[in-house]
Amino acid sequence: MYDQFAPLLERALTEPGIMSAAYRRFHRFSVGNQLLAAIQLHDKGLPLSPIASFGHWKALGRSVRKGEKALSLWMPITVKRRVERSGESVDPEVEFTCFKLAPRWFSLEQTEGEDYIESVESPEWDAQAALAALDITLEHFDFIDGNVQGYAVRRRIAVSALADYPHKTRFHEMAHVVLGHTLTADCQDAASTPRNLQEVEAESVAFLLCSILDLPGQDESRGYIQHWLEGFQLPEKSAQRIFKVSQEMIAAGRP
Repeated sequence: MYDQFAPLLERALTEPGIMSAAYRRFHRFSVGNQLLAAIQLHDKGLPLSPIASFGHWKALGRSVRKGEKALSLWMPITVKRRVERSGESVDPEVEFTCFKLAPRWFSLEQTEGEDYIESVESPEWDAQAALAALDITLEHFDFIDGNVQGYAVRRRIAVSALADYPHKTRFHEMAHVVLGHTLTADCQDAASTPRNLQEVEAESVAFLLCSILDLPGQDESRGYIQHWLEGFQLPEKSAQRIFKVSQEMIAAGRP
């Protein structure tokens, strides 16, 4: 069903509020799986409620109702392959990680049995902690050009005091660093200097974080992304990178 990351990101962009609701309910899961679980529950007509595996519900004294179909979430699997090059000796086996959809989870409404008392947690996010964990330095903004709202240089970022949404710009510049964009060039974000795919990737991360943390600027971010997506399809690998980096940045700022 949902066998790609790119369509999932597109749904997050077009359905306001879905990402923040998914994060509040499923913050123990990866960002991609948070969204995936929320969409499947919505399509089943079920509310956002705790999800667990068949065995976990059984351990809690609850059983899955007969006929209920499991929710599928991405699970990383490590596989090996041998790389062969024309005219050369065969390389040794190389390990790499890919994702596989596994139908193993059920929501509370799909189960019955003993009363379930959910533990209440408040997922918080701290910008300074995230910067430190990701080894990113926030420096003084020293550009004169008023169109530039922020920039990223190697592992340093700066945000203009005139930025419309400083938190969104900070997410965007941090994303440039974590995505590896600053390894080859510095990033100065101005309306007159679009960066196509790099900008879409960084702003998509900013959009997801604004959505997850329920911060303003989501509409502007959505418009920026859709504008620069016009004329080309977001590559699947870019969508995977966007979810991966969003997860890294969220995890870096949590206690």
